[in-house]
Amino acid sequence: MANNKNTKKRTADDKKAVLEQLAKLPIVQVAVQKAGISRATYYRWRIADRRFADDADEAIEEGVQMINDLSESQLISAIKNNNFSAVRFWLQNRHRAYANKVEVFDRGKSDNQELTDEQKKIVEAALRLASGSPEKNGTEESKPDK
Repeated sequence: MANNKNTKKRTADDKKAVLEQLAKLPIVQVAVQKAGISRATYYRWRIADRRFADDADEAIEEGVQMINDLSESQLISAIKNNNFSAVRFWLQNRHRAYANKVEVFDRGKSDNQELTDEQKKIVEAALRLASGSPEKNGTEESKPDK
């Protein structure tokens, strides 16, 4: 009975250690190595213990946020050191005027002409392919008339 109690205590301590490591660095392999357990044990615990799984997800999210903060801090330091790549990255991702843009030009008539039957079939076939819909994909019915 004492052995079972010790095992439960050690397991609880190991789980706590893994959660602490995940909050510092959200990489499972690194966290389990530092906590002294195997990946298999970690994933077995996730399956068997819903609360542990939720706590692990929360710790990983906390770790991700911490790494994001650290990364932003490094990026800002690089900007302060006149690193042009860092400046460009910041502006493209944080300022609308510098974001990547897609421009669309209409070089044809735009008097809203009705599609022909052949054009409608081509558009329908393209939409079916794009949606991954299995109905009529690859069959003669889905191919436009030539």
